Amino acid sequence: MDENEVKFLIIRFSSIGDIVLTTPVVRCLKQQVEGAVVHYLTKPQYASILENNPYVDKVHVLKEYEETIKELKAEGFDYIIDLHKSLRSWRFKNRLKVMDFSFPKLNREKWLLVHLKKNKLPDIHIVDRYFEAVKLFDVSNDNKGLDFFIPEADMVNVQDFTNTEPGKFVAFAIGGQHGTKKLPVEKIIEICSKIDMPVILLGGKEDFENGEKISNSCNNSVNLCYKLRLNQSASVAKQSAVVISHDTGLMHIAAALKKNIVSVWGNTIPQFGMYPYLPGEKSKIFEVLDLKCRPCSKIGYSKCPEKHFDCMLKQNSGAISEYVMKIK
Repeated sequence: MDENEVKFLIIRFSSIGDIVLTTPVVRCLKQQVEGAVVHYLTKPQYASILENNPYVDKVHVLKEYEETIKELKAEGFDYIIDLHKSLRSWRFKNRLKVMDFSFPKLNREKWLLVHLKKNKLPDIHIVDRYFEAVKLFDVSNDNKGLDFFIPEADMVNVQDFTNTEPGKFVAFAIGGQHGTKKLPVEKIIEICSKIDMPVILLGGKEDFENGEKISNSCNNSVNLCYKLRLNQSASVAKQSAVVISHDTGLMHIAAALKKNIVSVWGNTIPQFGMYPYLPGEKSKIFEVLDLKCRPCSKIGYSKCPEKHFDCMLKQNSGAISEYVMKIK
């Protein structure tokens, strides 16, 4: 071991977007602390997000608890940077007994906004809150945005799926972790039908059926949901003219790729501090304002708890498609 080496363990278990949002801290820690060696602990399904990141020296995946503890203890970390701040991350810190640093999670403030509609949240993006965890190391934000590295093997030739060329289509990430974060299929069809460009639909297995409904209704749409791995979907987004997305992981990946993003927000709100971070300069947020029920959750529900789903059903599909065509 190099005597000048300083070994950090960053903890963030999930999910796609949250992990991508930690990448500025990873980069700046690696670049600004002399001798920094950066390891990262996450869930197995998210390891691919980090494996191609040149600022991460080693990725550890969550296995059986005692097995993971043994693996981490053997590394001899100097510091832990906890960017999850949960009971699970506390258990690891408690066992590893290494000096640790975290960030203001603002759960109380979020609770007040969700349940009492009192906004006490500071006007600060979560990326900048993450930097609170490393400020004692004199690490500062370089303002270069998020990182997402696509391996050469996962670069997609879009012409294998459609006649369109790079830069001449719209990528639409139709998925979302919760139902109340996603536009209904009918609204997506309205948007796609008004876009005078090919639209490539991106999503996971759970989005495939909706992708089929959309592509069957819109001649300009191609359904690639569940046909691509995450890195391949990122490759498609990178080649697009514009990315349309809900508040989801692909939105943050698109921000890392400096794309112009049209983000559509349902029950969650940008004020939680997780809006697209330093994306393309023509990016725009669409949301239905002045709803007394919004936000109804800091995460989301499978269905609207008020049963009207106004936060998505009242979205102006014409304005969304018009803006997409304006910035293409």
